[in-house]
Parts: sequence; C-alpha cells; structure tokens
Amino acid sequence: MNYEVIVVGGGHAGCEAALASSRMGHTTLLVTGNIKNIADMPCNPSIGGPAKGVVVREIDALGGEMARNTDKSSLQMKMLNTKKGPAVWAMRAQADKITYKEEMLKTLEKEEKLTIKESLVEDLIVEENKIKGVILEDQEEIFSRAVILTTGTYLKSSILIGSSKKKEGPHGERSSKFLSDRLKELGFTIKRLKTGTPPRLEKDSIDFSRIAVEEGSKEDLTFSYDSKTATAYKHQVPCHLVYTNQKTHDIIKEHLKESSMYGGYVEGVGPRYCPSIEDKVVRFSTKDRHQLFLEPESLFYDDIYLQGFSTSMPEYVQEEMVHSIKGLEHAKILKYAYAIEYDAIDSKQVKPTLETKLIEGLYTAGQINGTSGYEEAAGQGLLASINACLKLEGKEPLILKRNESYIGVLIDDLVTKGVRDPYRLLTSRAEYRLLLRNDNADLRLREYGYQLGLVDEERHQKLEKKKEEIHELITYLKKTKLTPTKEVNSYLEKIETSPLKDSITLYDLLKRPEVTMDKIECYLDKKYQKEVIEEVEINIKYEGYIKKQEMEAEKMLSLENKKIPSTINYQEIKNIASEARQKLEEIKPLTLGQASRISGVNPSDIAILSVYLKKRGEEK
Repeated sequence: MNYEVIVVGGGHAGCEAALASSRMGHTTLLVTGNIKNIADMPCNPSIGGPAKGVVVREIDALGGEMARNTDKSSLQMKMLNTKKGPAVWAMRAQADKITYKEEMLKTLEKEEKLTIKESLVEDLIVEENKIKGVILEDQEEIFSRAVILTTGTYLKSSILIGSSKKKEGPHGERSSKFLSDRLKELGFTIKRLKTGTPPRLEKDSIDFSRIAVEEGSKEDLTFSYDSKTATAYKHQVPCHLVYTNQKTHDIIKEHLKESSMYGGYVEGVGPRYCPSIEDKVVRFSTKDRHQLFLEPESLFYDDIYLQGFSTSMPEYVQEEMVHSIKGLEHAKILKYAYAIEYDAIDSKQVKPTLETKLIEGLYTAGQINGTSGYEEAAGQGLLASINACLKLEGKEPLILKRNESYIGVLIDDLVTKGVRDPYRLLTSRAEYRLLLRNDNADLRLREYGYQLGLVDEERHQKLEKKKEEIHELITYLKKTKLTPTKEVNSYLEKIETSPLKDSITLYDLLKRPEVTMDKIECYLDKKYQKEVIEEVEINIKYEGYIKKQEMEAEKMLSLENKKIPSTINYQEIKNIASEARQKLEEIKPLTLGQASRISGVNPSDIAILSVYLKKRGEEK
C-alpha cells in the first residue's frame, strides 16, 4: 500500500499532523499502537496554561483541531493572569479525558483521505538518505513520500515506581522497542528523557469540606475562534486547592533514597519546570508547603488528578504522602504515580521545517524532539505536516517567526538551541510576547491557514469582518471628541476619572488607566462584538509598548531575511571563534537571524559572517 504521508503515533502531535495532511489533500496513514488511546491524556487532564493556552489558539488560527476539540470536552475554563498585563493572559481548560479522545477519533474518522491502522512501527525504509516508508512490527512494508514521527513517550519507554522498572508505555501499553535503535543507526543522537505523573484519587474518599474550591472564570470562554460555546461557566465542574505540609516533607525526606530518581534507578533527564514532589522538597528546602490542585479527569468516572504531586516513590510511601495532606487523610489511591523514561533525538538535527537534516522526507514532532506538554506537541505536529505537504507540492515551507507566534518560538528554540531536559514553553521565552497575545492569534496566523486550505471561506470571511470592525472602531475613536460640558464631566467623575478642561478624543481618553471600553460604550455609534472591543482596547492602552516591540522585531527580521546558503564552508571564514565555527557547522542555520541565536555564536561572529556573505555576493 502506498500513501503520500505516514504519521507514526496517535497522540496530540499525530492527530494534528494526520488531520492537516489529509485536509491539504494528501492521502495519509496514521499508525498507532492502540486506537482506543488516540488523543490520550496520559498525564494532566487539562489543555492550555501560561504560553501553552496561546499555542492552542494559534493551532486554531492555522486550522488545527485542538482548540475545537477542547471546547467540545471542557469541564472548566479559566483565563489566567488577568491581574497582570495582556502579554501573559492565557486560557486553561479542564478537559474530560474520555470525551476528548472520543471527539478527536470521530473527527479523524470523518476525513476521506485519512486511514487509521493499529500497529507499531519498528523500522524505516530509507534509500540514499531519503525516506521511502515504514516497516510495521509484523514486517509489513508501507511506502510513502513523507513520514512524520510523533512517538511521544513510547520509544523504548520504561515505567518506574521505586526500584521497580517495567519496559512499557503509559497505561501499561506496549512501547516501540527497536525504532530508536534504527534512528541511531541512521546517525541520530539518541537522548534519554524522563517525565512523570501523580497519583489518581477516588473522589468519594476525599473530604472536600476541608478544602478550598477553585472555580473557573465567570464568563463563557472558548479556545476556538469558531466555537459557538464551550461548557457554560454556570455548569462547570470545580477544582480544589490543597497544600503539602511539614509532615509530607518529612515522609519524603525519610524515604528519599527509595524514589526511582534519588535511588539511582533513573537514566533520563527530568523536566526542569515540572519537577516531582520529592525534587521540589529537595530543591526548595526553605519552603514549608507546596500548592497542589485536585482536578476532575472525567464525568464518566470518579478519578481525581493530584496536580503537582508527581512522584516515583514506592506505592506504600505514596500512601503515607497522600494521607499526610489535609482533606486527603482517608483518600483512596486508584492509580499510583510513576516516572516514565523514553528515547528522544537531538532536536538540533532537525530543520526549522521539522524535517530531519539526516533523512530527507522524515519529520519529527512532539516529545521525540525533547518537548513536554500536549500543546507543544500539537503545534509541532501541525507545522511538521504542513511543511511535509508543502514539500510534496514543490512549494516554499512555512517557517513561523519568533514575532509571529509562540509555535515559532518553540520550534526555533528546539532546532537552534537544542534541549538538555524536556522543553516547556514559557512566556519568558518569547521576547515579543506583547505581540503574541491570547486575543490576536487569528489576526497573526489565520491568513496562513486560509492560504494552506486548512481554514475555509466562511471562517476567513469572519476574520475579514473582524479586521474591518477593528479598523472602523479605531477610526471612530480617533475622530470622535468629547468636550468639557457639564454633562460630560459629570459622567467622567461618575466613572472615577478626571473631568475635562479641553476637548479630547475617545481614543486618547481610553489611554487613561482607569478608563475602559465598557465605560465609554455609551459614546459609541454602534455595538461591536466582544473580541473587537478587547482587541482595540489592548492596542490603544499598550500602544507605546507594542510599537517598541514591533521596532525590535523589525531589527530581528532584517537578520532573518539574510539567507545563509546550505553550501557554505565555515572553515573558509577567517577570524570566527572556534566554538562559533563548530556550532554553525552543527546547526547549519538558514539565516543570520537564526545564527545569532545559537549559544556560543557572538555578535562579532555574526558581523564577520555577514561581511563574508556580502563579499561572496551570497547574502540575500
């Protein structure tokens, strides 16, 4: 059997990859070890969070599925960081694990050009450094022009609890035993990484009367720009907040050497920004407590996820740890926490298109590239598939820039800097985060989705209407003036802002910190949709900061537009530092901009490289 694209793995990266390639008109095969686990959430039952929530909206803007699927399955929606500026606003949803999987599978099965096959891929068909297809565990050969590996934590994975180590994937599933060995034979550097998950508790065994309630936002929120509604806030399921205490910490310290990590049983490097509870106690020894959340996993069963309590302690120690927490004294553990190790490749061996440098037509996305998180995986899967299809069509790739999207920041970090521990996207990683806001992902990226054929005409027209209304409202605010009449000043005093001495436009009035759009809505000539109001208000109030970041981005783009030919010989360039030469040869940056972000390459090296390219007439 022949396909144009084969996607290996049915996790969040694989789902987005398979949907994108089939929707772009290419015959696609999705190979997964267990169809029942497609779009599974083996760890936390949530989508979004700081930076990650913006990624979900970017996926939606490009025509991906994660946002719409989350809206179909949400138990609770919350806008985070609302007491801070809009650069760090982000949504987070508690998703029903059962509904999420079921809805995604329905979506996949509707695609005419997509076939799903239940099996494991154990080898690749490669000829003259070009991908030709895959070999399944039963030795069946399936041919294709592009292969996208989205293997998640299933490459030679092992589950660790205390001193126990089992060679299996999440939920005790079979793992891929030989594919990472094959990748190593092909020249890929294989890394061993680790992540973990906390225990699940029986809902009825928790004393909720002694625990603080965490509600969702008191407004209807949707991740997708196209969803009519998600779970109405009046019907959302609450989460709850608990804390560790000194007794918890004492138990952890007493049994520290029994954990997989501190007992020396772990080979892989764990996530820096999502450490286990024992790691938190050791690393932050001055803290007398750590915040934990009790999160519902589904309406179909009573498992409660103990967010922030990831551990690899033996089961009997986990019992003591959980029972030391207020409200959980009699909690029944339904599923014990564990650590999981798995193989990944060195992401510096991947191009910004997510095509590997060693094998033409082979793409990688998700945890195989060293990332953590459903959202990071989904974003990579979408872009890998888009670029695989564009290559099949003989078109230019889509490489999102750092000032265009968090997905662009993520991929650039991976391929330029590489990872030592599982990469987690943070707002602090984006130098242009005020441009990459939760509210404007559609304005930044939806045009790309439309040009790719992933966004239909109806959704594109909705975007055009939004743009028109934004322009119309800004124009109205700039031309409409308030004069210092008794009536006007009386109203301004009512909304707790200074009365006028001279005329002022509504545009300038809105720049006052205490004046918001809802307070001057009475002066508007018509009603505008909520997202238009929000967009205009943010752009006016943060105008100076936004313009500053746009100017900084323009400087970056001037370097980004200067291409470096693939044939360049860095050994010929005199006066470049030896470390810079080594890193440039390893990464093979596509532009001066990318070269400037490589660790060990200094501004002086970039200046020398720029002069060299100009002399050869190769800087474009």
